[in-house]
Amino acid sequence: MKRLIDSFGYAFRGVGFALTGQRNMKIHFTAALIVLAAGLRFEITAMEWCVVATTIGIVMAAELFNTAIEHLVDLVSPERNALAGKVKDIAAGAVLVTALMAIVVGVLIFGKYIVG
Repeated sequence: MKRLIDSFGYAFRGVGFALTGQRNMKIHFTAALIVLAAGLRFEITAMEWCVVATTIGIVMAAELFNTAIEHLVDLVSPERNALAGKVKDIAAGAVLVTALMAIVVGVLIFGKYIVG
């Protein structure tokens, strides 16, 4: 049981590191808070909450993976390396794709509340 509790502690520590040390994670977290507040304000449906929560989770997870990949690349290739740069760019691209899809989801869910 102690090992299970420890593993949760390590995971929370990783999220905390990303939240306190990564500018983009702070941006995603702030956006998530705004979206959650909008969901409460507009009283979105349970299904819409499911989509919003899943979308937020996907973006946050993508940013965590990106951060981990960047640190791993820096560890194994501390000097400038074109391939290492490509790896970092691809990981950042994955975050960009999830963030853009989150915007689409936000427009689809909140558009009807804002416009009409």
